[in-house]
Amino acid sequence: MQGNSDPRLELLDAGALVGHLVPDGSVYAFLAEHRRRLFPDAMFADLFPSGRGRPSVPADVVATVMVLQALEGLSDRDAVDALRTDIKWKVAAGVSLADEGFHPTVLTLWRNRLRVSDQPERIFDAVRAVVAETGVLAKRTRRALDSTLLDDAVATQDTVTQLVSVIRRARRLIPAAGEVAVTAHDYEAGGKPVCAWDDPDARNDLVTGLVNDALAILDRLETADLDAQQAELVGLLALVAGQDVEPGDTEGTWRIARGTAANRVISTVDPEARHMHKSPSEYRDGYKAHVAVEPETGIITGCDLTPANAGDGPVGVALLADEKPGLEVLGDAAYGSGPVRAELAAAAHTAVVKPWPLSRNPRLGDDQFHRDDFTVDHHAGTVTCPQGQTVPISPKGHATFGARCRQCPLRSRCTASQTGKTFNFTPHDELLMQARADWRNGVGVDTYRHYRPMVERTIAWIVANGHRRVRYRGVERNRLGLSLRATAINLRRLINLGLHHGPNGWAITTT
Repeated sequence: MQGNSDPRLELLDAGALVGHLVPDGSVYAFLAEHRRRLFPDAMFADLFPSGRGRPSVPADVVATVMVLQALEGLSDRDAVDALRTDIKWKVAAGVSLADEGFHPTVLTLWRNRLRVSDQPERIFDAVRAVVAETGVLAKRTRRALDSTLLDDAVATQDTVTQLVSVIRRARRLIPAAGEVAVTAHDYEAGGKPVCAWDDPDARNDLVTGLVNDALAILDRLETADLDAQQAELVGLLALVAGQDVEPGDTEGTWRIARGTAANRVISTVDPEARHMHKSPSEYRDGYKAHVAVEPETGIITGCDLTPANAGDGPVGVALLADEKPGLEVLGDAAYGSGPVRAELAAAAHTAVVKPWPLSRNPRLGDDQFHRDDFTVDHHAGTVTCPQGQTVPISPKGHATFGARCRQCPLRSRCTASQTGKTFNFTPHDELLMQARADWRNGVGVDTYRHYRPMVERTIAWIVANGHRRVRYRGVERNRLGLSLRATAINLRRLINLGLHHGPNGWAITTT
């Protein structure tokens, strides 16, 4: 059942006895004064609908511990230890000096109940409601979008390790799978199979055996009656058995495929983590944190977490869904695609977004023409090249110069194709052309350079204290973790701006 805080002070109340030792203007002092107002019992009543049983830890205490845990980057065990031994935590949570805290699994229970509830990010939303009540963002019409890669909490697995792991798990959790005769490996034993790894034939023989074992299990389970967990495991087995292998030279044999499968599962321990290149030479495995930030105050107005290979643009637009029209949206080139610009325009926002760089043909010289050296009339449906040749744009979005390029003196700067220059247009080509022209002419560039750096600083705050690596497995668990981290950062920013509660509610001293 739902636990409730007793407003009466205990004999050894930490706030009454040593509250003066907690620095004014700190998150700890703020929560000591306002935690019940910020996190009332009624806000979490739906998590404990039954009126029977032992009362839970009071909502304001658990919410306070979760926020401080996210602020300091502590594990569940260390957070509860801090509540038991740290004066600042005791004062913030409103417990007595003799309070021994609670078991760390209480935090796990609360996160699990929050995650499956209708409002999993209600703690973040509570602080957003405070932001709205203060009016600190009322006249601020800029939002900066950005993302950062977060390392996963498990080791990336190679193909053999994934096959062995998921086959072993399927045989342990699904009785019918354990009845299938397997020959490639003793799946009851730990570790990887014994193999001469430097021998290509030995590796291929092992992969063939593992894949055939997986296929035999899948064939046996095709008509089996499975519960939800077992069905999910069978789907993972089918995915792992097919994503990294290709048929060998003879029937029934398999080998590791060249290249990397799109949307490849990198670990059977955390199947939702993904592989992502940060640059052509640097990559990470894990997740991506997306944020929308008001760039003058540094307040996070929205956040989300996705697998690392998710695109920035669509997620960034979704973070602005609750915003009023008329924003200036600042973002790097990852938010500069045609569909993203079109969505921002449809929402009546102004995109102050760095455009994608135009591609260059490595077979042409440094003085080659680029796309914007051609004159495109989208209304008339024509394209004119630098030499003055005009061709129509076809209904499918193609413009072919063909024979006009044969004797053109500028051909070596324009195309390396033997059949002449061909233009391919996208539905948002006009929008992209205008964005590139505006950027070249300096439209919005000063605003971009002045205001966008704050989002980089906010991301630095997010990943500090060990938060570059996620703490949980799966998107939903880590999304809740990110929202709690954003809550702690927003609360700290608001306090620095002078957040207080007066006769008229929440207010900011200086705006």
